[in-house]
Amino acid sequence: MASFRTLVLAVLISFLACYAPVSSLASSDGFLKCLSAAIPKQLLYTQSSPSFTSVLVSSIRNPRLFTPTTVRPLVIVTPTNASHVQAAVVCGRQNDVRIRVRSGGHDYEGLSFRSVRPEVFAVVDLVNLRSVSVDQKTATAWVDSGATLGELYYAISKASKQLGFPAGLCPTVGVGGHFSGGGFGMLLRKYGVAIDNVLDATLVDAKGRLLDKQAMGADVFWAIRGGGGESFGIVLSWKVKLVPVPPTVTMFSVPKSVNEGAVDILTKWQEVAPALPDDLFIRVVIQKQVADFQSMYLGTCDTLLPLMSSRFPELGFNRSHCKEMTWIQSVPYIYLGSTATVEDILNRTTSLDTFNKAKSDYVLQAIPKDVWVQIFAWLAKPNAGLMITDPYGGKISSIPESATAFPHRGGVLFNIQYMNFWSAATDGSAQIKWLKDFYAFMGTYVSKNPRQAYVNYRDLDLGENVVVGNITSYQAGKVWGEKYYKGNFQRLAMAKGEVDPSDYFRNEQSIPPLGASK
Repeated sequence: MASFRTLVLAVLISFLACYAPVSSLASSDGFLKCLSAAIPKQLLYTQSSPSFTSVLVSSIRNPRLFTPTTVRPLVIVTPTNASHVQAAVVCGRQNDVRIRVRSGGHDYEGLSFRSVRPEVFAVVDLVNLRSVSVDQKTATAWVDSGATLGELYYAISKASKQLGFPAGLCPTVGVGGHFSGGGFGMLLRKYGVAIDNVLDATLVDAKGRLLDKQAMGADVFWAIRGGGGESFGIVLSWKVKLVPVPPTVTMFSVPKSVNEGAVDILTKWQEVAPALPDDLFIRVVIQKQVADFQSMYLGTCDTLLPLMSSRFPELGFNRSHCKEMTWIQSVPYIYLGSTATVEDILNRTTSLDTFNKAKSDYVLQAIPKDVWVQIFAWLAKPNAGLMITDPYGGKISSIPESATAFPHRGGVLFNIQYMNFWSAATDGSAQIKWLKDFYAFMGTYVSKNPRQAYVNYRDLDLGENVVVGNITSYQAGKVWGEKYYKGNFQRLAMAKGEVDPSDYFRNEQSIPPLGASK
């Protein structure tokens, strides 16, 4: 049976190589029949399947994006090898069924599993493609896109206590989407973002071909590293360069209320934090009337104490704040709390209890002290959310904007994530209004022309694609695209035109193919 499916796939791909347009007459039934000929039926979940809803919900992280009116996929494909992904793409192209790709389900607008507008589409869920293979001798690893960051970190730690990887804090985030947007965490000042450390990748393109770095070409390899997920094809796996970590890292969390001088300390922090040695990262979570200074230092408490005393005495840091541990222990500590174990980062369990909405900004000039006073006033309002600030400087800022598709580099002091939360007891309108109003207030004090945003904090308020003649409009895409990608947007669109000129892989914020539409 497997050899028959291999033959079916070969025929499909050879047919598609000669087949440019998508047939508008082909049916959903044809798509499902095509899939069934090439992929084992136990890996396909149609809307009539008893398991369809449970599989769809399995990695949905935000109930705001899953309601009775949410446009659901025609089928969910859960491939176990590359040929299944290739078959899904080829069958989709033949039958006018587009594909959305889900690795961990953390897309902030749910574009990996839903369509904002009515559309016939399928989801390729990479949950079964999640292996991690670590080569300690070369300090490299191959990681599948369906693996979570927690699974990647855990596998690295099992292979070596001296190696780590610079990516995000949340262990349930999928590697595929995270890497596609850039991917940063506590090591960004020392080692940059995740895609600064990607050496190779495997991609299924819109023709169903399986391509490595050499076969996809320099422009497409550049584009998949920071250009957002799903625009250029389906990245199945990534080869990454692992980075050295010391035997001991020191974590601390020092909360300061407004009454304890949070305004003055924050005013100082925004100038100090980006200029500190790159072994030291201090972010701030600001909620209500408290700023919590959270840090990772690549070294011991004994060496951190004099550094903090000389560079940032305003924080009042002392030995009692130090929490020494290994790098892998820092992963659950910073995100799950001090009682969490390393094994807890393997937990993929999700919850649909808390609704949320987020936005983002980049700060290029220090925010005046009196504005921090106003920020705390905003955070004291009813239905207020929080803001998280991550300092730049060091490695992330030393790399040219055009080196990767991720453009937020030199000149950035820190980035901001704004987020608000609510429960099913309310419709969230008050919380979303606060978020949008606060974002509008902050416009004076952040980057401009464009007002930058981080694609992994996806925000459809920035704009949505417009399709003209079955091709996404480049001009309409620029509205949101230059906020995420700045001057790199045009090159991304050119890479899209090279690898997917017919715009098969598209969603509400996918890269348009340049030249196909004005």
